[in-house]
Amino acid sequence: MKHLKFVTIGFASTMIGASLMLSTTLLASETRLQSYDKFQKIVDAVEKNYVDDLELKEIIDKSIEGLLENLDAHSSYLDEKHFKEMKIQTDGEFGGLGITIGMRNGALTIIAPMEGTPADKAGVKSGDIILKINKQSTLNMTIDEAVGLMRGKPKTSLTLTIVREGENKPLEIPITRDIIKVDSVYSKIIKKDNILFLRVTNFDKNVERKTKEALSKYRDIKGIILDLRNNPGGLLNQAVALTDLFVEDGIIVSQKGRYKEQDSEYRATKVGTISDIPLVVLVNGGSASASEIVSGALQDHKRAVIIGEKTFGKGSVQVILPVDEKEALRLTIARYYLPSGRTIQAVGVTPDITVYPGKVPQQENEFMIKENELKKHLESELAKVDTNVKKDKSKEKQDEEVITQEQLFEDLQLKSAVDIIKVLGIKQK
Repeated sequence: MKHLKFVTIGFASTMIGASLMLSTTLLASETRLQSYDKFQKIVDAVEKNYVDDLELKEIIDKSIEGLLENLDAHSSYLDEKHFKEMKIQTDGEFGGLGITIGMRNGALTIIAPMEGTPADKAGVKSGDIILKINKQSTLNMTIDEAVGLMRGKPKTSLTLTIVREGENKPLEIPITRDIIKVDSVYSKIIKKDNILFLRVTNFDKNVERKTKEALSKYRDIKGIILDLRNNPGGLLNQAVALTDLFVEDGIIVSQKGRYKEQDSEYRATKVGTISDIPLVVLVNGGSASASEIVSGALQDHKRAVIIGEKTFGKGSVQVILPVDEKEALRLTIARYYLPSGRTIQAVGVTPDITVYPGKVPQQENEFMIKENELKKHLESELAKVDTNVKKDKSKEKQDEEVITQEQLFEDLQLKSAVDIIKVLGIKQK
């Protein structure tokens, strides 16, 4: 009888639990139905009462666009036109300006111009806010719409009206489109100090290979300066591979989403690691995404000193989810996290040493010479005049892979990096 009583109580408890679960499920379903009903009422009201006669498909498309734009700056709806343009950008050859853009505080902002492209040559800078593309205002314009306007046939022109910090009024910059071909990695040597300067302009599929080639070309160097300034990012696997060249073990970057299947972790391996050469990384506000992964990971592992300015802060993962054959969604599904667990998104990487761009300050009056030495000095200088031009021209051809002291003093951030390498070298000894 006692046993039957416990069974009855247990059965009753199970029934109550099941009833609660069922009521919660029904309540959630009812809430969803109420939400859909609310949306349908609004769509009906717009269709019947809006000043312009809109088709239902147009209203729904605008609703989807608004939804995705309000999620974050990188999610968007790709209608037939924009989906087709995205495929051209991914698979084909197109004319463009050579800039990466993003949304910052609701404004269409240039993350970075790619080195050697039409935008770079025209003088566009990281941090410029695009006010107009030709005569069309960018207010409430999506990134995809802006990209669509800026892309076009090579040798055709457009004008960007930009707002730049420090300028009293907007600037109009005419740019001629061209086929974008960028050398993603190039290297030079700072001969006097025997330091390798490694410039990575963007993370395409060749970064790991070209970096290894540069490292094998220059041996017995005293340090490496990795320049990621104005590098807007690119392929994640190349960012991981580049970091792996300098880190022996541990996490390089992790990706965390809403579901476990979206989570992943990328770790360093010991094979081929360069761990005994001092390393400095240069960054600025145009360093984004993959550049922030590399600089942030090297900073967390204490493998490099980061110099320059705070980076852009783009650390989210987007995927293209087709709705059908003609339309798709670009949706943020995860965020990147550095080895320490900190995020990049909207925060960026803060350098270990903040150095702003500019020339190295020097004493203006460097021509200090004693009176009794002046005549002899001037005579020797006159003798050099005729030969200087010829020598300079031959040097230009010979020194394409060399950074001269004059060039070094034109770039305060780079000069600071050289000085840090020297300090690290002394400490290592």
